[in-house]
Amino acid sequence: MDYNEKALEMHEKWRGKIRIETPCPLESRDDLSVAYTPGVAAPCLEIQRDPEKSFAYTRRGNLVAVVTDGTAVLGLGDIGPEAGMPVMEGKCALFKAFADVDAFPLCVRSKDVDEIVHAVELIAGSFGGINLEDIAAPRCFEVERKLKERLDIPVFHDDQHGTAVVTVAAMINALKVVHKEIGEVSAVVNGAGAAGTACTRLLMALGLKNVVVCDKQGALCPGEEWMTPAQAELAEITNPERKRGTLADVIKGADVFMGFSAPGCVTKEMVGSMAGDAIVFACANPTPEIFPDEAKSAGARVVGSGRSDCVNQINNVLCFPGIFRGALDVRAREINEEMKLAAARALAGIIPEGELSEENIIPSAFNKEVVPAIAAAVAEAARETGVARGQAMQYNKLVRDKIPEIILAQGEKPVTRVLEDAEYLACLEQKLREETAEYLESGKLDELADIMEVVYALCEARGYSCGELAAAYERKHQARGGFQKRIFLISKT
Repeated sequence: MDYNEKALEMHEKWRGKIRIETPCPLESRDDLSVAYTPGVAAPCLEIQRDPEKSFAYTRRGNLVAVVTDGTAVLGLGDIGPEAGMPVMEGKCALFKAFADVDAFPLCVRSKDVDEIVHAVELIAGSFGGINLEDIAAPRCFEVERKLKERLDIPVFHDDQHGTAVVTVAAMINALKVVHKEIGEVSAVVNGAGAAGTACTRLLMALGLKNVVVCDKQGALCPGEEWMTPAQAELAEITNPERKRGTLADVIKGADVFMGFSAPGCVTKEMVGSMAGDAIVFACANPTPEIFPDEAKSAGARVVGSGRSDCVNQINNVLCFPGIFRGALDVRAREINEEMKLAAARALAGIIPEGELSEENIIPSAFNKEVVPAIAAAVAEAARETGVARGQAMQYNKLVRDKIPEIILAQGEKPVTRVLEDAEYLACLEQKLREETAEYLESGKLDELADIMEVVYALCEARGYSCGELAAAYERKHQARGGFQKRIFLISKT
């Protein structure tokens, strides 16, 4: 299939990839009086008295702004805000499809940091979070920093931190495959822009000590006059051996290579000069620094890229829906380093260690466990670090509605990952009470076997009580002589 030709055809047909829908009936005078005037005045006045109630009375708490200036769109570069709109709409569609997060594209006609920041700051009261997208470095660093200082909602530059989270998750599992420890390996990162800088910092937070970052002019090292201020800052905390030279010079003997740079800049000879059992993540898109098959033939043990037609695809769609889902669910003030690391560990943990291999270090974007696992881990990290303001799962339709559907699905073995958390149990209990009241009243417990199994497994694991639901199933399972758990729990540690 010619994807370019098909994309043009479908985009013209769709005329946009997002729509606005309303949950309220508008078919009578009473309907109008409740949804609009005069009834709408009541929530308006409540919000006037307490602006925080905008999260309860409007869709704000589940709405994310996807903001770009169009200066770094995919591999196309500075194509302008209007030309970036199809990508931003696609991002919004992914938010909705994968995590039931409503998102809206905002393409800003400015390359001035303060103008972009001011524009976003003025409209921030309409949103629960801000996703910065395809803003070129180093401008993106300043835009994000200033917005985080001024806003009390999550601000997340996906090109930086989404890439970092997925890369770290893949690295956690790749290191297990080659039996190496994060604190003992030497790594080289090529590309000192948004993605390379964020990946370096998050890997260091995970425990990486020996890492050299390269730009097109060579290794970042204190004293190099060609570095930008952002690169000079990064040089101060990396390159402990103060290596200088080209990428070809510093990659020799390295255990890990990660590229967020330019196509074809790594040769087979360079990979061959690395340490044994080398890990190579060549993430330039659409053409990587070196193609995976070439890296493997040159001696790399584990290879990943950004391409969907190769194994171990490192793709941001694996994390940003779940990260925002978790942050919105607890009304987090920000997305901090602990939340990003929690997301990376949750993503890595989806593949059981017994199933890890050179060609299976990261789950598919279509794995239904990904978003709930990341969302739960992010929400928990937000609570533990004190940036959560609300009850978990206030808007989490995935957990509130979809999990019971999965559990009850005919002929399917329910495999759902949830967080071991009292708040989750309370929410689940409430939903299950609604779903199962008639069965409990009639005593038809056989129809509830799968749901009871989930509740009982959670209660048993954490010592929590879910009232008559758990008690009823406990009696049932004792009569049956035991049961097989079909739920996998994520450990807080």
